[in-house]
Amino acid sequence: MNMFSANTPPRRRCCQALAMALFFVAASVAISTNAFARTELPSRVQVAWAPPEGLTEVRHNPLRHGIMRPEDWMQRLGDYLRVRADRVLPPGQQLQVTIDDITLAGSFEPWHVHARLDDARFMKDIYPPQLKLHYRLTAADGSTLREKDVRLIDMGYLQHTGLPTDTDPLRYDKRQIEDWLNHEFRAP
Repeated sequence: MNMFSANTPPRRRCCQALAMALFFVAASVAISTNAFARTELPSRVQVAWAPPEGLTEVRHNPLRHGIMRPEDWMQRLGDYLRVRADRVLPPGQQLQVTIDDITLAGSFEPWHVHARLDDARFMKDIYPPQLKLHYRLTAADGSTLREKDVRLIDMGYLQHTGLPTDTDPLRYDKRQIEDWLNHEFRAP
């Protein structure tokens, strides 16, 4: 029996179509989440973090506002850096990154508590993403090719165009990492 037959009332057909669409969206999200969870991180790129209590982002947020806890965004940004760096590094090279400090894009504005916005990050030009890191790039034989301390600040992070459907809370921070990797390691 066809669920969209001519005898089915239009309202019911609409509800059935909506239910089917929601099912397919939920199924695709479940599949993509499981596929990402099973992705093995590249071993040639290692990311270490300074102790969380020493990071500016954690020190400036003592009440732990926000939808993500430090261990969550540290894990997500570290994994992102590992996967993206693996794509731009030539075969055989290895990268070790230590993130010494970070300030995520946006900030909490505690004076908005009357509007129940204590977990909302306000994205303004005065709250750019900042990253301070040290990296060491080595060749396949273990010799050091390059070693540097880097400080990144993306003052124009709100000016970048992106997809309107991009709702990743770390999208500006990830873009900063992506831009740095492309600038620092991609062959000209």
